[in-house]
Amino acid sequence: MVANEDLCRLGRAVLATEANAVAALSERIDDQFADACRLLLACQGRVVVLGMGKSGHIAGKLAATFASTGTPAFFVHPGEASHGDLGMITDDDVVITLSNSGETAEINQILPLIKRRGVALIAITGNPDSTLARAANIHLDAGVSEEACPLGLAPTASTTASLAMGDALAIALLDARGFTADDFARSHPGGRLGRRLLLRIEDLMHTGDAVPQVTPNTPLGEALLEMTRKGLGMTAIVDDKAQLIGIFTDGDLRRALDEGVDVHTTGVQAVMTPKPRRVIAEQLAAEALAMMERHSINALLVTQPDGTLAGALNMHDLLRAGVI
Repeated sequence: MVANEDLCRLGRAVLATEANAVAALSERIDDQFADACRLLLACQGRVVVLGMGKSGHIAGKLAATFASTGTPAFFVHPGEASHGDLGMITDDDVVITLSNSGETAEINQILPLIKRRGVALIAITGNPDSTLARAANIHLDAGVSEEACPLGLAPTASTTASLAMGDALAIALLDARGFTADDFARSHPGGRLGRRLLLRIEDLMHTGDAVPQVTPNTPLGEALLEMTRKGLGMTAIVDDKAQLIGIFTDGDLRRALDEGVDVHTTGVQAVMTPKPRRVIAEQLAAEALAMMERHSINALLVTQPDGTLAGALNMHDLLRAGVI
């Protein structure tokens, strides 16, 4: 039976080998890489990604990454391409091919047809002298010194390197296009990711009578009753123009009681936290969550840009909406 120590040792060795393979790629981010980015930015059609076997799985993932980050793309299986799917590629497209050896038969078989149509070709291989690399308009070297597989046979470090090089292209394009979080949200509307990106504070916040609020001279006891009625663990303190001037929370209450404050005679202004952290209704709910986590607080008041109280939001609202 293999000992736990031996299994962990091999696992660490694999990670080290693949990490070194990816780190070595940084020296190959050069003018060829920049040229590949410019070619993709100028593409009037779609990016078509090809790969066989394990490289095919990486190619499919890269096509999805391109598509979700502002570069329309899809995967074509090279074996199917020679049986009709080559018709999916138009003259306005750019083709990216992945092959560690650069001699994959199914890819090289369709190279003459791609070249005859004048479709731009970017090759990501581990062999700059291969047939595929020589045929490409631009070649990106993703070669590795060794595979992570102890036998040196299973594609491991090489596929990881190809994936990293493709991701580098996709993210460089994302930045060059000025792709934003809102753009990303539009292609990821479902699930938790979509909720984090699409929901705005105004979609979740409490408004109107549901917002706890008192004036500065309100006795502390009445402020406590307002907090209890609204159930948000805090109350806003506003002036006669509804401008937010402070907040009183459960934490403020504990500190006031520790100091022996009389809840019947003391005005809430004396124990409130002035100039509280606040958010704007139009901000993303994810931004409110980030602020709560950063400052270790459970609730936020929402204002208009001019400081007028507009609503309230707490961690439970974010949890119910699936933002957390």
